[in-house]
Amino acid sequence: MERIYFIVFILCSFFQGQAQHITCSPKDKSLVETKIVETQGLLNADFGNTMASVGKTFLKVPYVAKTLEIGTTETLVVNLQGLDCTTFIENVMAFSLMLKNERSSFNDFTNYLETIRYKDSKLQGYGSRLHYFTEWIRNNETKGLLTDITADIGGIAIEKDINFMGTHRELYPFLKDDANFEKIVATEKELAKEPFCYLPQDQIEAKEHLIETGDIIALATSIKGLDVTHTGIAVREANGRIHLLHASTTSMEVEITKKPLAEYLKGVKKNIGILVARPL
Repeated sequence: MERIYFIVFILCSFFQGQAQHITCSPKDKSLVETKIVETQGLLNADFGNTMASVGKTFLKVPYVAKTLEIGTTETLVVNLQGLDCTTFIENVMAFSLMLKNERSSFNDFTNYLETIRYKDSKLQGYGSRLHYFTEWIRNNETKGLLTDITADIGGIAIEKDINFMGTHRELYPFLKDDANFEKIVATEKELAKEPFCYLPQDQIEAKEHLIETGDIIALATSIKGLDVTHTGIAVREANGRIHLLHASTTSMEVEITKKPLAEYLKGVKKNIGILVARPL
């Protein structure tokens, strides 16, 4: 599988604008341009509905893990052929922001993707990527792209050491580099200074009326050292219940859960609840 992955992604790296390092295959560039056309007309006055509509255009796209772990130097990876749960969210947000701000070029797309994916909107090496989703939410909140509403809907604070990457260095090829490792450890120390809120699993059904279509859902976990194990987008289905639009590791493709979110989570090992962030 590893060999196939790298054969498929014999990518061209190039510079765009002021030294924006991009890794993108010709096919992925074409897919971005096609998606820009495909999403025209999906802008809604409610940005959450825009997010959900754009997200649904990715249905059936394969789930592929570690699509950003390419080469030995961090680059802005553009890949619409395979998505993991986080890159699904990032791509949906980028295309949705393009609609909102009336942008329509490949350069616009990569600029939004960089803004969303990296700390303070700038790719400055592996350590600048927002690896932990609690940091992803906080940093994108400071950019004015979303707001964490978990506490507002009844979430409770949890103090937990978030250090999985630092304590499992061997799982991350980029962490063989000492400079990258030191930056990740520094990030983990910063995360340790502030608790995060989550809505406990047994309270989700009672509070799901406060969750809106397009909200970003992150699955909080009891796994030591981790904050979140999965993400997706809330969609209210015809049954009136909130379901999860996500890149699924079960079906291995982008799908909407058959069960409502509250019921779906009962089958997710180590899940303790959710974080909810509302795109602005």
